[in-house]
Amino acid sequence: MAFWCVREELSQEDRLRRSYYELLRDELDQHMVKYALLDSYDNFLSKKIDYPFVEKRELKPRARIPAIEHECQNSFLAIFMEETIPSEHKKYIRFFESNKTTKINLLRYERLSLSNKFDRTQKYLDSAHFHDLLKRLLPVDYALLIQRNPASRGKNRYSLSHFHVRIDWPIADAAEDLARSLRYISKDLYEKGDKYAEDIQKKFFEYYCLPVDVGGRRTAAIVASQYFKRIPCITTVYAGSSESRALIRISERGVSKLLLMKFANSEMDQIAEANNMTSRSFKKNYVVHRQKNSGICIFQATYSFTNHARMPDDGKLREIKPDLNWLSVGGQHIVAKPGVWKYPPLSLNVIYT
Repeated sequence: MAFWCVREELSQEDRLRRSYYELLRDELDQHMVKYALLDSYDNFLSKKIDYPFVEKRELKPRARIPAIEHECQNSFLAIFMEETIPSEHKKYIRFFESNKTTKINLLRYERLSLSNKFDRTQKYLDSAHFHDLLKRLLPVDYALLIQRNPASRGKNRYSLSHFHVRIDWPIADAAEDLARSLRYISKDLYEKGDKYAEDIQKKFFEYYCLPVDVGGRRTAAIVASQYFKRIPCITTVYAGSSESRALIRISERGVSKLLLMKFANSEMDQIAEANNMTSRSFKKNYVVHRQKNSGICIFQATYSFTNHARMPDDGKLREIKPDLNWLSVGGQHIVAKPGVWKYPPLSLNVIYT
């Protein structure tokens, strides 16, 4: 059973809120792509460092990613909730008065200049200055929390309510929660022994398309994604990683990765022809940076769950089998540049070529 209600199960009021949330999320996606990918690319250019493009093999489920941190790659973690997080969750999601987005707190973390006039409304997603604040806060350690503001006069107003939000739920608890929901255990992570518990924790990382030995923001992202299933609403988690050079997006639909990919001029001509558009139109709307004999585009890989990562139809307990894949590549697309409205993602199979 889904942890969130599909549209057909919502009241008219909640359907309106869902539509508004998805509209805001679409816009937030654009800004996250720009900060995670395009701004990072500019960082490399400004320091005259060759950009470390992601290799195709790194996009396969269960792939191992080189453990190299790239300082020029923007890293961050942001959580966007459809609803408001109840206060009883503060034990594991650390949001308090001390890390609210107030002037005093922002000054303490040196995220605001004393010379700047403070705009109290800039934390709201419908503010003209919201994305300026977002860009200043994304580099802060831990996570940003964006959620519905119940105190606002506008019923469905969303704000960046907290920053420097730690995710303190243990990985073992998150893995146990997932395994229980998928019927691989009945109660406890260690009920079938240490080896079985270790396999479950490895599969927890695979479920979210990460290597088992990663740390930092990516681990916090998947732990947060699992934890927020306790709250009956949609939550979207964005993670930028200096190792993966990708924007990881986890939502009710699963996991996707967005990254920069280089194509030769001949390849771009073929893609344009296959999608019934001119090369000029393709380059104008999909190429984020041009080089002499190539162009750089935004590529998105989306992942689908196999039956082993879904609730069994009969609801009975089952044994975990480590060798079986929990994910498959569900979609591969070149997406339009941020700000382009009329051009849809273009399907392109590259991962297994």
